[in-house]
Amino acid sequence: MSSIVVVGANWGDEGKGRIVDYLAGGASASIRFQGGNNAGHTVVNDFGTFKLHQLPSGVFNPDCIAVLGPGMVISPAPLTEELAEVKAAGVSVKMCISDRATLCLPLHAIEDTLEEERLGDGAYGSTRQGIAPAYGDRVMKKGILVGWLKQPEVLLERIKFMLDWKLPQLKALYPSFEFSQTAEEMTEWLLEVSAPWQDAICNVTEPLKALQAQDKGLLFEAQLGAGRDLVFGEYPWTTSSNVTAAYAGIGSGLPALRPERVIAVAKSFSSSVGTGTLITAMAEQDNFREAANEYGAVTGRPRDMGYFDAVATRNGVDLQAATEVALTKIDCLSGMTDLKICVAYDGEHCENPIWPQTATLAPIYEQLEAWDEDITGCRTFESLPLAAQKYVLRIEELMGVPVKMVSVGPERDQMINR
Repeated sequence: MSSIVVVGANWGDEGKGRIVDYLAGGASASIRFQGGNNAGHTVVNDFGTFKLHQLPSGVFNPDCIAVLGPGMVISPAPLTEELAEVKAAGVSVKMCISDRATLCLPLHAIEDTLEEERLGDGAYGSTRQGIAPAYGDRVMKKGILVGWLKQPEVLLERIKFMLDWKLPQLKALYPSFEFSQTAEEMTEWLLEVSAPWQDAICNVTEPLKALQAQDKGLLFEAQLGAGRDLVFGEYPWTTSSNVTAAYAGIGSGLPALRPERVIAVAKSFSSSVGTGTLITAMAEQDNFREAANEYGAVTGRPRDMGYFDAVATRNGVDLQAATEVALTKIDCLSGMTDLKICVAYDGEHCENPIWPQTATLAPIYEQLEAWDEDITGCRTFESLPLAAQKYVLRIEELMGVPVKMVSVGPERDQMINR
């Protein structure tokens, strides 16, 4: 299996968790390398249906080590709850948590919420989990490292240092801000809530390099997609970390990583939740959204729905340096009478098909033949209706890399390999 990086080609919610769960059977480690509790990767398998937020989606393979990498910001209480949920379903979890990862505290979630409320109509569309403030504290050298949970004296000292710096700023900027917890109380709470997984805290580079030396399969999983990358996404409506495959090595603890495969996951249509521009938005979205069950896995917010955007997706494929594409939820297109793909943009500031998007751009569509058949039982490419085959092949042509996986449903076996 070697090293495989699974990343998003769009704005997130592409179905990466479903692809990672499918591939995890051949992996010795499944690694999340960035993001935090704002992720929502839905996995359907023999254990049930799960919406994973911090655990990597390969956690259901009992022979696979679940690794939370140094590039993550980890919310301690939700991680404890998530572990309890998967263990209650009968999952045996082997886990390593990076001592260099950053803690995302309840105070960060309060700060995140207050800032979104202050911005009003100009808000970023945050999930309000505290991700941006936690990453911000790390950059300002005020972050609280996961490894300090095993050094209580250091933990208390650094929390005091952080609160002395942060609280006066919050009180000055947000009139409604109140926070009564002392550094001692925060330290005690952190030690208590993290107790179920403190033994898993380590330098994750060591076990991962040992697996590399044995030529074991490593599976790296990003949250969100290229359109939300902090540097290359639709700024400022981005996430607060780098979601590209190039960051997989750094964010996992293996900076010299050279993956053999980079799989860019894309939906067979466009969807986006949060703030930003969806150029290919459908005029009538409600029925399709309901049929495709397109709601945010963390917030439950309805996603904006659009036709497949080949310009934005090709940009994502290029940013991810993808070797292949995994196309998900093509089964949701069965019965759609108006089936088309955006192949270019036209607008005031666009002479060529470029990205990122701006509100001045308008989509140029190519109409494709639709199909009515239920394809959820198809297991070979040739068994798909001819119109569905042509749809996949046209996307492949526009992406410039092969579409090697086509998902026809949420179950683990509902996958066509080409």
